[in-house]
Amino acid sequence: MNLQDNIQVALRALAANKLRSALTMLGIIIGVASVVALIALGNGATKAITKQIEGIGTNLVTVFPGRFDSGGPQGRLQTVLFYDDYLAIANVSGVRSMTPIFQSLTTINYEAETSAVQLEAALPSYEIVRNAELERGRFFSASDNAGRARVVVIGFKLATDLFGAIDPIGRSVKIDGVMFEVIGVLKKKGGGGFGGGGDEGAIIPLETAYTRLFGSKAVSQGRRVVSQVSFAALTADEVEPLMVRLERIMRRQHGLSLSDKMDFTVFSQNAFLDAFTIITATLSAFLGAIAGISLLVGGIGIMNIMLVSVTERTKEIGLRKAVGARPRTILIQFLIETVVLCMVGGLAGVALGWGVAAGVRALDLVQAEVTAGSVALAFTFAAFVGLFFGIYPASRAARLSPIEALRFE
Repeated sequence: MNLQDNIQVALRALAANKLRSALTMLGIIIGVASVVALIALGNGATKAITKQIEGIGTNLVTVFPGRFDSGGPQGRLQTVLFYDDYLAIANVSGVRSMTPIFQSLTTINYEAETSAVQLEAALPSYEIVRNAELERGRFFSASDNAGRARVVVIGFKLATDLFGAIDPIGRSVKIDGVMFEVIGVLKKKGGGGFGGGGDEGAIIPLETAYTRLFGSKAVSQGRRVVSQVSFAALTADEVEPLMVRLERIMRRQHGLSLSDKMDFTVFSQNAFLDAFTIITATLSAFLGAIAGISLLVGGIGIMNIMLVSVTERTKEIGLRKAVGARPRTILIQFLIETVVLCMVGGLAGVALGWGVAAGVRALDLVQAEVTAGSVALAFTFAAFVGLFFGIYPASRAARLSPIEALRFE
């Protein structure tokens, strides 16, 4: 018998017990569907968050107060950054643009609508540093900042929440009880990055925040406070050297020697993206491994059913051997039956996993993305399970003695 004949025999044998074949394939179907769906969800989440991170700014480097890797400032370490720190590092080389940023949670009102927002106060250079693209209107200018103008640029979602279908440009809102004019709406981007408000946030001129809004809340030890200082490096190659220069200047500014613990953190967007990529890749592999357990369980079920099938067809095997079928032929026949069972289950599993991913996308929960790689991985694993768990039943059938098989009751 050639391969085509063996496949036809295998399909007829499976079709003879449709319900049993379907139940046997269920473990493979669930396993393959789990692998495809979970990897699709992981890919979608990774792509969405990566897009958010990259959309915040190009070659972004940020100086934060305190230490992220020491469990919080200890001893004499400062817990704040001052505007003076920004002035000290404002002339650092290798920078396309920079801005100090003061952040505060507050409320914004328009008529009967109220939203809690992460308000950011910055210089006009924020537009370049954070890649703040406008959907409509304009960003505030240097004259707005110098004149302490009560103007605000709001995120896309915040504009929708407050104004609905109304054009917000030129309308007045209350921020912490103070009237501001909306002059711009940012394009939909998602995420905030480093504590920013993103689509649900709002941005005002820094001088306006210090003098008209926050007052003493933005002052510590008689000095103006900033939440962070953000820089857009000239090029990607300039990011690491810029971080070194900033650390050196900040150590000198804070009177720290090389052996002293830093009371600040210099962080790059690339470092954050690399760390996130490692985490998501590990998580995706972990989820895929868990889903793979279902395939192994399904493989054990298939081996069990194939052993039952060998027992049921003992006389058939004896008859085929009596008329000249070689052990190799019997081995290949049962092995093909097992592989076909797994491959059909694999196809159904891929379809189910694809359907789950499409359903998640339709609900706009996560933009789950099914890739050819995940389908190939799941399908190949299903075929391997079929081969691995089919070898023993097939070899047992091939070793049967024709005489003993024909006498089997």
